[in-house]
Amino acid sequence: MSSHREAPEISKDPVADNADTYAFVSPDRPDTVTIITNYVPLQSPAGGPNFFEFGDDVLYSIYIDNDGDAIPDITYEFQFNSEISNPNTFLYNTGPISSLTDPHWNKRQFYSVTKVTCDDTCVLAEGLASPPCNIGPRSTPNYASLANAAVHTLSSGEIVFAGQRNDPFFVDLGSIFDLGDLRPFQNLHLIPTAAAPGVDATKALNIHSIAIQVPISALTKSKHWGSPDAMSPESVLGIWGGASRRKVRIADCANDELSEAGPWVQVSRLGNPLFNEVLVPLGEKDRWNGAQPVNDSCYAGGVQHPELAGLLPVLYPGVFPNLAALSAPRADLVAILLTGIPPGIVPGFQNNTGSVLADMLRLNVAIPPAATPNPLGLIGGDPAGFPNGRRVADDVVTIELRAIAGVTYPLVDKSYKPDAAASLITQGLTPAATRYLPAFPYVGLPYDGYDTPAS
Repeated sequence: MSSHREAPEISKDPVADNADTYAFVSPDRPDTVTIITNYVPLQSPAGGPNFFEFGDDVLYSIYIDNDGDAIPDITYEFQFNSEISNPNTFLYNTGPISSLTDPHWNKRQFYSVTKVTCDDTCVLAEGLASPPCNIGPRSTPNYASLANAAVHTLSSGEIVFAGQRNDPFFVDLGSIFDLGDLRPFQNLHLIPTAAAPGVDATKALNIHSIAIQVPISALTKSKHWGSPDAMSPESVLGIWGGASRRKVRIADCANDELSEAGPWVQVSRLGNPLFNEVLVPLGEKDRWNGAQPVNDSCYAGGVQHPELAGLLPVLYPGVFPNLAALSAPRADLVAILLTGIPPGIVPGFQNNTGSVLADMLRLNVAIPPAATPNPLGLIGGDPAGFPNGRRVADDVVTIELRAIAGVTYPLVDKSYKPDAAASLITQGLTPAATRYLPAFPYVGLPYDGYDTPAS
């Protein structure tokens, strides 16, 4: 979960696996939007001697649609290249790494940032340094300073970071994929055991993040942001991430040569969390990863009739009897995941992008950051959180489980009364505040392999 190993083929290609996409109005710079896409999921911090990195042969993209047609109007592209200082040692570093130019650091990654619009393609920066992985107290004794040095401000106004982080996504993986078990309610499960707190499977795992902070005025259709209006269609951006590989790859192992050719082919994408895991059937998951959001109407059936809604009454007998009444297509889930919520449904709120059915995060940039964020986002009374974009600490697993269990159905049918248990569903996790940062890139420092605590 959220998109960690979510489809058969991409599970074999972690450097191209778009594990999470986040988009939110920056809490400390509310005239900007921060977008984060994560790759290389489920990293053990003790990952040497070949520590984790981005793929030099992968094109990483962040897409922004500002006119509601589910076709990108602005794309930020990131491409990486690795450099080995000494090919005659097996070591990632030959001594403590004290700076991004330290000669003890043997294998480094650099990247370029390119902005693509309908009118222009512009290379914004080249040769930007990623930080090393967090190895341990002897190799990376002051990791925070290394990470801070890898935050780059571009001359065009964007701020970027690309490197290893602690995975911000919190989920009880071991429980939820064991026949939909939720530990706090497993005494009510078809195969009951004593209720227990959730176990955060990703708490001590790392991931690689690409983060960019962009002025709102550079993203909206009119390129003007003087009078924010939450009810204006221009206030809503559609955002998703993707990864592509060249169509042809030829390996000559005998001569240690690798060549690539042809157009870029998308192999992974992510807008809303859990979409491909929970709503797309197994036989369609790889095809979904290669498709574009503008074509997502063919996946609407999984949203209108989610399989999990049929399984919950079976897995939790007698707990969700009202779900049987939801035989009509789930218009509430279509609004949340495929079109955005139109005006008039939630007072003072909308993030609608029109009639095109597309899996995108929809962010209303006119809604300011919450002074006290609620991890349940909109269903917790906080319109600055998911499904209005997605913040790093939003509990999207609980939010989406409650939505599938019927909590959001009154949005389209006020006569419907959800089962009492629906609004109590929780995975039972509260991540530590230290998992996140108050400023860019907002995702916490990665664990090192020496001091990593037990989950």
